[in-house]
Amino acid sequence: MQSQPSERIDWRAVKVWQIQGVFKALTMAIPLVPAVFLVREFSWPLWVPVLLAVVVILYGIVEVALLPRLRWERWRYQVQQEEIDLQRGIWFIKRTLIPMGRVQHVDTRQGILMRRYGLATVIISTAAGAHQIPALREDIAGGLRDSIVRLAQVSDDVL
Repeated sequence: MQSQPSERIDWRAVKVWQIQGVFKALTMAIPLVPAVFLVREFSWPLWVPVLLAVVVILYGIVEVALLPRLRWERWRYQVQQEEIDLQRGIWFIKRTLIPMGRVQHVDTRQGILMRRYGLATVIISTAAGAHQIPALREDIAGGLRDSIVRLAQVSDDVL
């Protein structure tokens, strides 16, 4: 196996993923409202909302305190003359090599949180699907997008 890619995504990705984790945990907490209502109005056992609350709290801790840092540590990428090398995953590391000749187009995307932190995601589209390099500084994302487009055109000309 090749050595791992050398480039990392921006450290601020951890903060963005932590905020997203809070929103995910809050969304999971929505069923607590009907559970409490069922306990009060229909004498359901108290353990139902307590169990839901424990699950939501544990999920929130994992999504906010653990996963963002691990995700950042594992995410790596490298753009070379003939291919784009992506490595990601927390427990199972996934490695993707995208030949430049297969690149159809390249986009950058920013959500509200990413814009707030000055980050963008580069999306590489091929016939097989789309691949992402998340949470790059805006200027790096734009430069990377342009670089991939140039390399993909050169690769197409050679074929």
